[in-house]
Order: sequence, then structure tokens, then C-alpha cells
Amino acid sequence: MTPQPGDFGLVSVSGRAGWWINIGQALVGDGSRYQHAFIVVADGVCVEAQPSGACTRVLSYYGGRSPAFSRLPLTDEQRVDIVSAAMTLIGTPYSFMDYAALALDHWHVRPVWLKRYIASSKRLICSQLVDECYRRAGVQLFNDGRDPADVTPGDLLYVLVEV
Repeated sequence: MTPQPGDFGLVSVSGRAGWWINIGQALVGDGSRYQHAFIVVADGVCVEAQPSGACTRVLSYYGGRSPAFSRLPLTDEQRVDIVSAAMTLIGTPYSFMDYAALALDHWHVRPVWLKRYIASSKRLICSQLVDECYRRAGVQLFNDGRDPADVTPGDLLYVLVEV
């Protein structure tokens, strides 16, 4: 399947970065074979959250890792809005602390300040970037009552499985 603009992708991450992300996902009870998520914004190009900030990358970078892509029934307008949202988020800082915040939330430690911290789009991990782009386009990825940005790459895998 060729991904279309507005689709999201999931891919595994090797090395030290993948190991740390696996730890973060384990802390939230969400082990997955995928540790990274991104939004397709054009033919062969995606926007993704990186430790240096959200940026564009060519999809061929992930070619040998067999990315999985969403197949959600999006309208043309939703696709345009998702891509637009992704482009406006370029440069948004990344925060490994979001994994700690998501873990606390998972363990039912949910003070108001923590919910605000997770929901803030001032810094985003990759899966939060995907969720934020879809949210801004009016597309609800999860119908389980979770708060905005309470999402990991493993959570996005469940969206793919349900399609």
C-alpha cells in the first residue's frame, strides 16, 4: 500500500534510542514492536517528532524497517487539515519527560497539573504529534475517554489493528 498524505506510519527504532523508547512504553504498560510514529505529508515525505524537534524526513529513510501505515477512511479535507497541522508543528520540541508523565497517568496518578502537562502541545513525542494532527483536523483516533495526547506508538498500533 502506498501511503497518502494524512496517513500516519509506525516503525521500529533500533539502537539506544529504540531501547529507551521501549523502556518508556513499558513504563506505561504499552509494549509494542513499534517505537516511532509519523505523519505522511507528501509523496515520500513525513513529519515526525525527534529529540531535536519536529522535522520533515524522507520516508525512504525507513525503507528497510517495513513501516506500517494507517488506512483510515479520511476525506480529502481531513487529509489536507492533518498535513497542515503537521507542517505547523515543525520545530515543536520533544520531551522524554512525557513518557514519565504518561506512566504516572497510567498508574492512576492524575493531578490536574499532570493532565495539563500531557495535553499540552508545547512539546510532543512522536505519537502525541500524530494524535494532535488528527485532533486538529477533527478526527478522533480513540473513543475510550482518554485525554488528548495520552498516546504512545503502541496505542496507535491498536488503531491500525481495528481498521
